Amino acid sequence: MNIPPETGAGIAPEVEAGEIRLNKSIEVRTPPRDNNDPRNKQRQGNQPRRDRRDIHGWVVLDKPIGMTSTQAVAVVKRLFQAKRAGHAGTLDPLASGGLPIALGEATKTVPFVMDGRKRYRFTVCWGEERDTDDTEGRVVHTSELRPSADAIQALLPQFTGLIAQVPPRYSAIKVQGERAYDLARDGEVVELAPRPVEIHELTLVEQIDSSRSVFEAECGKGTYVRALARDIGRLLGCYGHICALRRTLVGPFTENDMIPLEQLEALCNRAASGEGSLADALLPVETALDDIPALAVTRADAARLHRGQAVLLRGRDAPNSSGTVYVTVAGRLLALAEIGNGELIPKRVFNLTGLTASAGRNERD
Repeated sequence: MNIPPETGAGIAPEVEAGEIRLNKSIEVRTPPRDNNDPRNKQRQGNQPRRDRRDIHGWVVLDKPIGMTSTQAVAVVKRLFQAKRAGHAGTLDPLASGGLPIALGEATKTVPFVMDGRKRYRFTVCWGEERDTDDTEGRVVHTSELRPSADAIQALLPQFTGLIAQVPPRYSAIKVQGERAYDLARDGEVVELAPRPVEIHELTLVEQIDSSRSVFEAECGKGTYVRALARDIGRLLGCYGHICALRRTLVGPFTENDMIPLEQLEALCNRAASGEGSLADALLPVETALDDIPALAVTRADAARLHRGQAVLLRGRDAPNSSGTVYVTVAGRLLALAEIGNGELIPKRVFNLTGLTASAGRNERD
């Protein structure tokens, strides 16, 4: 499998009519390494780097096929001229769909999204197993057998709940400090141990024809849909691999939150010309904290928390539970904190100075 390197440099591709073409409007430039090189000075003079700015919130990119997750982050970071950015869960280059990208202080909430459930819609092509478990790989097993819908349905309960799954050889899992896909590309035999994963729901959506079936799966952190297709094919005795994959849910983010790259570029271009605001493309930082209770505090207590000091919880309105909460003051996100022994202890304090989500994006569809 020719997996593109996970770097932010180069040109991010987009897909049209089944082929990858280069879109110059989303070029991602890497700063020159040698500032003493006169060629670099000339380049810097011709293409001055724009100042990065403080911008905080989530962009849920509807990632196009052919783009790596890291390339997508680099593109969004450039469009917003953001100082910091990161994604909440890798999506394969051959997959499309939801890639939540955190900007600024939202990067502090990434683990909460990564720990959430994911939902995928995927197509399995029967009759071939490939070394990458998707269409880009080399065929390693074939079969003339094709499964019926009844045979597939009968097996699905075996792949629901807590199961042991062997990740694909071509995956980002590290083996003695090296990525498994790098070792596999170099011809090394990669033996990965089974890992426990949880599949909450797995359904057969459509039997397109005798060679293709469409599924939907909702699963927990660490699940590989490619491995799921591989294992179902083996158990059916017909082999199989992923030939289409789309992510439709990541934690609190649904398809309604996704924005296509072309639409995001157009919005950023309008904002640059004074029409509209970049904030219209952002979801609030606290969107990632939907499953965590909120706790409002006074301005005096907020000042203590902002300095990293614990606050004593007292009075009849004081919470009697323990655990993680996100703290607000005057309706604005302040910190992530732990409640314990009658105290509110700050763990991560947010500094939301700069551009944040607009009021229109605070109300999600």
